Amino acid sequence: MALMLLAGWLDHALFGASPTVYGVLFLPVCLLTALWVRRAEPLSAPTVVPIAFAVGLLPVADGGDGFGSRLMGVITALATEVGWLYCGTFVAGLVVLIRRIGAAGRSGGRGHSGGRL
Repeated sequence: MALMLLAGWLDHALFGASPTVYGVLFLPVCLLTALWVRRAEPLSAPTVVPIAFAVGLLPVADGGDGFGSRLMGVITALATEVGWLYCGTFVAGLVVLIRRIGAAGRSGGRGHSGGRL
């Protein structure tokens, strides 16, 4: 979430809060999140990346100075940039699934117990 917030601030400072730049920055963060997640918690990556996307939208979303207008800007950005959100979540889920299949293949399909009952 911190990385997406940083990406949002950088996008705001360097590109004038471009939703496309923010979306492009979101995809590698999703990939890295899926690669960094512990093997014991594979579902945390596809769960956390949409939350990180929303948090990072705070500096990117259009809105005024008040809390209500900023919140409406974030909600509007979530609605209009949902394609990036879906793609990033799909990338994270796919990488986690591939890692899970690879781990099952290395263990010989014996599961977590190592073949012992």
